[in-house]
Amino acid sequence: MRKSIITCVPRLSRSRMSVNSHIDNDGSLARQLAVQSMLFRETAHSGTDPDELSEILSTPTSPIKVAAEGNMPIAYHCNFVSVGEEVTVADCTYEGTILIRREAPSDRMIVFLPMAGNASFEGMREQIYSVPARGTILEAGRAAGARLFGPRRHFGLFVDQAKITSHLTHMFERTISGDVDFHPHIDLTTGPGLVFQQLVSSLHRGLSGNGPLQRSPLAAGSLCDAAIYLLLETCPHRYSNELALPAPAPAPRHVKWAIDFMQEHIAEPISLNDIAMAAKVSVRTLQQGFRQFRDTTPMSYLHDLRMAAAHRDLLESDAKQAIADVALRWGFTHLGRFAAEYRKRFGQLPSQTLKR
Repeated sequence: MRKSIITCVPRLSRSRMSVNSHIDNDGSLARQLAVQSMLFRETAHSGTDPDELSEILSTPTSPIKVAAEGNMPIAYHCNFVSVGEEVTVADCTYEGTILIRREAPSDRMIVFLPMAGNASFEGMREQIYSVPARGTILEAGRAAGARLFGPRRHFGLFVDQAKITSHLTHMFERTISGDVDFHPHIDLTTGPGLVFQQLVSSLHRGLSGNGPLQRSPLAAGSLCDAAIYLLLETCPHRYSNELALPAPAPAPRHVKWAIDFMQEHIAEPISLNDIAMAAKVSVRTLQQGFRQFRDTTPMSYLHDLRMAAAHRDLLESDAKQAIADVALRWGFTHLGRFAAEYRKRFGQLPSQTLKR
């Protein structure tokens, strides 16, 4: 038998819907818009049925099948709180040995922070063990199954993979896509790992029930961002070495205008002259600006944007999609060179991305 409680908490009453009156009272349009867009959702489940737990842990795009090892009794209690559509924090307790099989890749990165009990996850290359004092990072599509050894309790942070790459894109001021390749383990006993665990548990406590963070959407959103940036800046991953370098000087306006123009017309046959005209400078000035502030040329930058777009299309396409169609759509006419460059940049062939 399963018990479930679902609560949706939009933090805005009808009496506060007038933007103008809110500006008069608080002087903050930004805060009003943040409150309007934020939705907190809390769900609590408890029970003993593996099929019901399967339903609880599944998402529309990534179904999960749960079984009890040896048909022995199990029990669970899970509490999930979501901040908008992209971040969820969970506090889950399990009894018994529980087998979990993911039947389709997830589009979320999950960070498990064990408080008691052990677990193992089937990684792409190896088994990943989750034990108290050591957190586990599982990027989207990186784990096909798990085994939980009760009594087990963990906090879990679920973040859309796209939100992770979006944060990196803002940090680098260039488009980032694909896997970040986090090292799967975090030391939770000291330093950033300990702070991260405290941050996630505080998020869950502050959002559960009638927690104070439900009355402060800006604080809740900032804490979610802080958790993501803490992971990106302190946990080893593909971009760690680059993040450790001094930040480049801010790009001048004409470089930003050029990049905006490229992104708006990425699927069109634009030329270097077109880009220079949009940036309101000469071709030579544009080239010098990209060399100085982006360490590349304007057309190479456009090429990188299109490669990232092709990667995104392959991630979102089904297995029947022709790789040649995607490559041609983004201006890559030589499939051999496209595949070689794609593998160098994303660590896998286009066909491997398509099968995920």
